[in-house]
Amino acid sequence: MALDINFFKQKLEEERKTLEEELSSLGRKNPDVKGDWEATPEKDASTQDPDENIKADRLEELAERSGIGAELEERLLDVNRALKKIKDGAYGVCEVSGEQIEEDRLRANPAARTCKKHIDELPNEKHRH
Repeated sequence: MALDINFFKQKLEEERKTLEEELSSLGRKNPDVKGDWEATPEKDASTQDPDENIKADRLEELAERSGIGAELEERLLDVNRALKKIKDGAYGVCEVSGEQIEEDRLRANPAARTCKKHIDELPNEKHRH
């Protein structure tokens, strides 16, 4: 049975929009690097505060925002990769074996890059069962 590519394309486009909204709430796109996002402090949260404790708290918060942003950015890269595969006619194919990825796996993670058998063979893939 063939995959309903339009279903997965719609799911991926919805996820891309959500990820981009979440990333924009954490920071801004780096105009010099395509697809790269940089965390920025929350509004009115300058790291130039003279109080060292407040400055340290704000730097810690910025580091946390950067970590969250990095995870979201990695997921956005996966989603964009899957959308490109749809465009190229290669969606749903395991990057390790070249076999069809199980439909239930794609329904759980439309950006999956591997079949269940090879789930732990690509970086970051094992965390997205």
